[in-house]
Amino acid sequence: MGGIGARKALTPRELTRVGERLSFVYLERCTVHREDNAITAEDAEGTRFIPAATIGTLLLGPGTRVTHKAMSLLGECGAGVVWVGEYGVRYYAGGRALSRSAGLAEAQARVWANRRTRLEVARAMYRMRFPDEDPSKATRRQLLGMEGDRLKAVYREESLRTGVPWYGRKYTPGDFDSGDPPNQGITSAAQCMYGVAHAVVAALGCSPALGFVHSGHELSFVLDVADLYKTDVGIPAAFDAAAEGPIDVGGRTRRLLRERINDTGLLDRCVKDIKTLLLPGGEDAEVEDAADQVNLQSDGGAEFVSGINHGVIW
Repeated sequence: MGGIGARKALTPRELTRVGERLSFVYLERCTVHREDNAITAEDAEGTRFIPAATIGTLLLGPGTRVTHKAMSLLGECGAGVVWVGEYGVRYYAGGRALSRSAGLAEAQARVWANRRTRLEVARAMYRMRFPDEDPSKATRRQLLGMEGDRLKAVYREESLRTGVPWYGRKYTPGDFDSGDPPNQGITSAAQCMYGVAHAVVAALGCSPALGFVHSGHELSFVLDVADLYKTDVGIPAAFDAAAEGPIDVGGRTRRLLRERINDTGLLDRCVKDIKTLLLPGGEDAEVEDAADQVNLQSDGGAEFVSGINHGVIW
């Protein structure tokens, strides 16, 4: 009888849709290898098998070693791979796109390149987060102030709901343990959400750098997307984890997030939200991502098939 690794390798047309994958798998202090078409994680307690085609993002924490064969399989399956710090609270490197098409990336570049449409997308992002407010006339400075006020209110509400004392947002880069339990949970939740958002952004073939709220960083759009779910997914999970006690808040937050992301279909929601923000047809617009084809640009928006000498046309 075939085991979990007996599944055949997937072709580009058979790749599991990003919305149907597990949210993320976090590994640390183990060796990641490949057996047939499954990823294995081996440590002192034994070997675990993980179907590569069902992984949205593989988070590799401290002490992990990954083989070339494992990376080859993850690449073939289109899984996102992100190298993170301890507790998953620092992003180092990663990426891998499921999409072969530049359709969404080009749509993103078009709305980003125009200041008016860039502000419209920023307003739409705010409206997604806080649908009871109308930001249609807000400037960027006003949007930042509105967001700050709403976040402070969410922190207070979550503190009252869970009974966890709240003294304000405090995080010292590089010193995770210096924060109190709710701050540790919020930091851990944010970094996990960055990993998930980065995987979806890469899977759709978008540019992580072209942000509409954040700017100047190679992951600006990733930060934008992750923030869409901060108040209804990330922060509540952080306070719930902190309410259980001060030990291993980061680990509990990650586990709670994994459950809630899977239970709520957040990856699929993330895909729809990005398409709604970037495409004229919104979430119902289709972008062909199975074809692995490169075209040549010509005048008037026309394109020709590459790989052919078209000659000189005057």
